[in-house]
Amino acid sequence: MKISKEVARRFLLVHHHLLPARELEGKNDILAYIEKVSCIQYDPLDVVGYNPYLVLQSRVKGFKPWQLQELLYQDRLLLDGWDKNMAIYLVRDWPYFERYRKEAKELYGNMLGDVSLALLVVQEQLEKGPLSSLDLKQDEKINWYWAPTKTTRAILESMFLWGDLVIHHKEGTRKIYDLAEKCIPKEVLYAKDPNDTDEEYYAWHVRRRIGGVGLLWNRRSDAFLGISGMKSKERQAAFQLLEERGEILSVFVEGIKEPLYLRKEDEALLYEVREEEKKVSFLAPLDNLLWDRKLIKELFGFEYIWEVYKPKEERKYGYYVLPVLYGDRFVARFEPSFDKKNRVLRILNWWWEPGVVVTREMKETIKEALDDFLVYLEGDYIDWIRPFNL
Repeated sequence: MKISKEVARRFLLVHHHLLPARELEGKNDILAYIEKVSCIQYDPLDVVGYNPYLVLQSRVKGFKPWQLQELLYQDRLLLDGWDKNMAIYLVRDWPYFERYRKEAKELYGNMLGDVSLALLVVQEQLEKGPLSSLDLKQDEKINWYWAPTKTTRAILESMFLWGDLVIHHKEGTRKIYDLAEKCIPKEVLYAKDPNDTDEEYYAWHVRRRIGGVGLLWNRRSDAFLGISGMKSKERQAAFQLLEERGEILSVFVEGIKEPLYLRKEDEALLYEVREEEKKVSFLAPLDNLLWDRKLIKELFGFEYIWEVYKPKEERKYGYYVLPVLYGDRFVARFEPSFDKKNRVLRILNWWWEPGVVVTREMKETIKEALDDFLVYLEGDYIDWIRPFNL
């Protein structure tokens, strides 16, 4: 099957409900989108909302963070876990990550060493209800994988990673833990890992990531981060197995030598023709669409590097920069900041992409999108720090 880059771009954007933008509504659609892409990535930085909020505001009309919070911590249909690094995924997927939890128990159990007394204290406190490390009065420290920290905090983190605990809720970035058996249905919590072999597990996870992006190639990619133990050999075998079973299909895109793959159930989207009104979306730095940035450069001609961890003097653009999508093209990027105290959205910088012809219609659509973005942030007004051609 051969397709043009335009068809590939439109397929991806329809797959991600970005064409048209913000057509989804309410919690049911949020849940359905996460089910479709398997997970959305979490990051603790909060410049204009956490990464999952940014992912959803670009797809869900009138999105508010409480909608995702309810799905996580009241409805218990989603949970915080480890998939594409830190992520949010469906509770029903819990059994598939048993391999990861076993590895975590061995790794972090060995790191903890003999802390049996402290562990007993933590377990006793958890029986009384949800808690965070601040609720445990202990000053002893342990050399942990990122820095010396309180033993009780290391225990809570370890018990979470190996599956004894889940995140009951969060207060900002502070995690409040509870026993998994209190929050996950027993038929899910104690279900057998559906993948009997490592080969089956890798194939399941590769298929999951293909659906997470929409189109992926069989090469090293950031889209495969977090799949423990999977090297090139295992990835190749997974693609071969999935193709033999007919679970994935290959397509050749003009100008790209190697094939791209999509899930069989997504094939119909290739033939959808949508002449929708052009809208603007502001994408999250870790948006599913951007998981493979080399692929995005090939298909959209847009190069995006998240520079948040680069020293200031090495940044080409800014600290926290969001791509601007107009129709099926990236036309700009900008650096926002939100003053929560004064409810002000500040646009610190704006960069048009080379070759973009800025029209009146485009400007008006961008202004409308900024108004929607301000509503999402529950802000009062927008402050342009420097003059821009808008």
